[in-house]
Amino acid sequence: MNSLQITDTEYAPFYMAYIKSLGNVDLFEILDASLEEIVTTLKDLPEEKLTYRYAEGKWTIKELVQHIIDAERVMSYRALRFSRNDATELQGFNEDWYVENSNGNDRNFDDLLEEFVNIRKASISLFKSFKPEMHLLTGKANGHPISVRALGFIIAGHQMHHLNVIKKLYL
Repeated sequence: MNSLQITDTEYAPFYMAYIKSLGNVDLFEILDASLEEIVTTLKDLPEEKLTYRYAEGKWTIKELVQHIIDAERVMSYRALRFSRNDATELQGFNEDWYVENSNGNDRNFDDLLEEFVNIRKASISLFKSFKPEMHLLTGKANGHPISVRALGFIIAGHQMHHLNVIKKLYL
């Protein structure tokens, strides 16, 4: 399954940049590669980089990693629900509120990275457990239809987006 198979009707316009930025990639290859890239890029950063804000009100690297973890959990949960033909419309989540209440800056960064690795491996296992036809199932989240497979690519694209921001503005 590759990202070019996904149509614009399978996700809200907000997610287009995340999916399109990946190019033509296989879901499992990009989930593995992006996992390796974020860990390799961030694992040896000094504490002053991890809690640096490039502007007032912007998140730190620790907060960004916590946000990526939280968003991946939400997207995986949505994929699970929709893969099981759950027609319940799911609400959105306020990412700023989640970060504000996450205590990301107080956490040990090795623990944050370990949690990210565990969440990503769980996401990969979840998406691999779906039969091909389950990837095509859709549900409604935050007022928009979204497919199971789109959620997998959104997970990868969202993480890559934030890693690019970190590389550009923090490192």
